Amino acid sequence: MSTDARPVSGMWFEQLKVGTIVQHVTRRTVTETDNVLFTTMTMNPAPMHLDADYASRTEFGKPLVNSMFTVALVVGLSVPELTLGTIVAQLGLSDVVFPAPVFAGDTIRVETEVVEARASRSRPTAGLVVFEHRAYNQNDVLVCRARRTGLMHRAPSEESA
Repeated sequence: MSTDARPVSGMWFEQLKVGTIVQHVTRRTVTETDNVLFTTMTMNPAPMHLDADYASRTEFGKPLVNSMFTVALVVGLSVPELTLGTIVAQLGLSDVVFPAPVFAGDTIRVETEVVEARASRSRPTAGLVVFEHRAYNQNDVLVCRARRTGLMHRAPSEESA
């Protein structure tokens, strides 16, 4: 398969060995706008995300960032080094946990470990890889952990490149 038609900075199936850990370069500071837009676009009316007065009276004292935004950001931050141009499809997310809250102003960094990898039985040009993404805030507190299964392209052969 030729890669000329798409940008490729991700890793091919053969490069994704169990135990590989990637420290992702890009970090992202979450803003109040991120939280409000994501929460309202996904039709979530929870006051813990949108109502500062309400949130001020909770144990957190301020609005929580929507956890679905957090997990989407975590996956997105991993794309350039892992799957950009090398993934066939994302097959699922599992074991998603949020051990600590995320607030507007927190800066998120992500590391990913390859925890499983096997050749695809139905697609000889691909393999299945399970990634464990771990996200930390600026204080190195774990705020999200998730496993993501991807169907990954094998590296193109010299003949097809």
